[in-house]
Amino acid sequence: MPENLELQQFQEGAPPPDPAPRWLERLQRRLGANCPYLGILLATLSSLFFSLCSVIVKGLVDVNPMELASFRFVGVLLPALPILIYTRQPVFPEGKRVILLLRCFMGTTGLMLSFYAFRHMPLADASVIIFSTPVFVAIFARAFLKEPCTLFNVLTINMTLVGVVLITRPPFVFGDSGESEDVSGKTYDIWGPVAAISSTLFGANVYILLRALKNLHFSVIMTNFGTIALVYTLIVCGSIGAVCWPSCGRDRWLVVVLGVFSFLGQILLTLSLQIEQAGPVAIARCADIVFAFIWQMLFFGETPTAYSMVGAVMVMGSVVLTALKKWAGTLPRDSSLRKRFRLILLE
Repeated sequence: MPENLELQQFQEGAPPPDPAPRWLERLQRRLGANCPYLGILLATLSSLFFSLCSVIVKGLVDVNPMELASFRFVGVLLPALPILIYTRQPVFPEGKRVILLLRCFMGTTGLMLSFYAFRHMPLADASVIIFSTPVFVAIFARAFLKEPCTLFNVLTINMTLVGVVLITRPPFVFGDSGESEDVSGKTYDIWGPVAAISSTLFGANVYILLRALKNLHFSVIMTNFGTIALVYTLIVCGSIGAVCWPSCGRDRWLVVVLGVFSFLGQILLTLSLQIEQAGPVAIARCADIVFAFIWQMLFFGETPTAYSMVGAVMVMGSVVLTALKKWAGTLPRDSSLRKRFRLILLE
């Protein structure tokens, strides 16, 4: 899809859009023909690894969330750097530097805020708020990337929002009073939800910026992100006195796993946004919410309420509908199978 970016005003010299790189063309040629929803599939797999990262962050109660963010960025940087060197990619390409810096700042701040939310809120509640990002992504993608916002997008976004409301059950809708409680009856302070909502705003901008950088090799994006984010988080950790090694044994092994899962999740997300539009990818990433409910029950013994389950089904339904629409849209117009999906395609 050709990009008509208003974001070009942030690029040094405002060069014309680059042609698709050879490695991306080969990937799309080999897999795209047989898997038209490849970008959505990669985004969903990314959700799996990121949700497991959230479990580790919530479980490592003796390690500061900001310090965990630093370890996560080490996990992103170390595997990406050799790939960058091997492929001989430019480290800090001219014409993309400002957007790269913005992507690093937005992504790092959003991640630190999400880690704080995961630590101070129920895992599923925090995930739902953070991954309501499609609402903002659709708006920003329309404003900056000129991506279409169809009636189908509006319906799936509203479906996601209703699911979010059912899960979080805000007092102004359900009439509850007092402090917010998780499913185990424990209260959490207001700064948890504030951090989650703020993380959502920063995360929405990350999708737009990554889409604007879609013609760069993923190793360039991840190397810059890992390097700048690591320096950023170490400065934050130093300022709050949170620079220390995790305890020996289980904690250190979990930190290593956190880094590995972070790399896998990040590379899958980057590739998905280089193949697919920002809006569908953001909705597919909401699968993280469903994974969060599963991990919440398996690892923390917290059973979600009926409202939460219905909300999760609605959010996951929007992901499935998006994938179906993508697949049905690739079928020939005279195909009988496509006609069966005309309601989803709104044709």
